[in-house]
Amino acid sequence: MVSVLPAPPESLNAAAPAPLRILLDAIDRLGRLDGWIGGGCLLALTLLMLAEVATRLLSNFLPFFPPSMSIAWEYSSYLMAASFTFGAAMTLRVGGHIRVVLLLKNVPAPVRRALEILSAFAGFVFMAFLTSAMVKFAWGSFTRGQLSTASDTPLWFPQAVVTFGMLLLTLQFLARAIQAALGLPLEDHRMKASPVE
Repeated sequence: MVSVLPAPPESLNAAAPAPLRILLDAIDRLGRLDGWIGGGCLLALTLLMLAEVATRLLSNFLPFFPPSMSIAWEYSSYLMAASFTFGAAMTLRVGGHIRVVLLLKNVPAPVRRALEILSAFAGFVFMAFLTSAMVKFAWGSFTRGQLSTASDTPLWFPQAVVTFGMLLLTLQFLARAIQAALGLPLEDHRMKASPVE
């Protein structure tokens, strides 16, 4: 019995030169991973808040139950920051960020392409600066051995997680600038959870 595997979806970067195609496809895969990690962080945040509510409810009826979880609010802030940064790269790739497209829809294609290249490069430069600042911030927390006051969590760990999410968005902006320069599709609608429009 012969099994036939489905063909992998064709890369939207197929028209790019081989080295760039490999790079762009790798960034797209990282963008997908980014979205899944962001979703996982959001799920963990939801479960943590439900556990906090359940703990408070049970403490009303069972006197030995603690009235709250000491780490709930601290870890919820870490998870919220992580879910924001981890969802950003995939959101950029699917075209989900808020953009003002009035100008883009009313200019000729070459001007639109130049504006896309310019805006993607500006996003890359800004995110590269922000990511490098976060690397220094997390490294400083690591070298000083800073701990959170509520749970003694090493602060470099949540800072490094957020920094990694920012790095993925930086790479996605770089990929978008390259894709715009090569005339490749800028958005991958196959990554969306459900078709829109």
